[in-house]
Amino acid sequence: MQLERPSERLFRSFQQSMLEWDGAHQDGAGIRDAALLATEGGFAQWVMQLRTEEGVPAGDGFVTCSYYWMVQDDEYLGSIALRHELNDFLRSYGGHIGYSVRPSARRRGLATRALQGVLRIAHHRGLAEVLVTCDAQNLGSRRVIEGNGGRFESEVTDAAGRVFQRFWISTGAEPTEL
Repeated sequence: MQLERPSERLFRSFQQSMLEWDGAHQDGAGIRDAALLATEGGFAQWVMQLRTEEGVPAGDGFVTCSYYWMVQDDEYLGSIALRHELNDFLRSYGGHIGYSVRPSARRRGLATRALQGVLRIAHHRGLAEVLVTCDAQNLGSRRVIEGNGGRFESEVTDAAGRVFQRFWISTGAEPTEL
């Protein structure tokens, strides 16, 4: 498995993944309008938007973000996003990194390897540590985070009553002045 920048060439594989998700939220994918992704043209537009967000936030309430796709043998397996900074919402619930693995590709260690790769990228961006969160019910994600050095900080509850666990992971980078 390798991490790749979003690419139009994975349209068909991404469509198959969307069927598996059956409308469920995909952390770290950057999907805001799933209907747009049904056509090759809409998909290409979305891929360009994801790439643009590395330098320009998607809009009010968003931050700059780098998206990567988990890919093996030209098959889209999942998404992972590195948010370059935190706003109030991300500081509480979303963190610097969000990820998801398509249902048919789970339990293969993909999220662990993807998180390792993005931690190296965060290190090169000068982030000394990153905040990663998970739903308190998602034990698999908690294991991924802890397996990558995550240190539990706290639990927070959102307005809908969902409990999120917050973890900090050192990237080994020297702190930088922003």
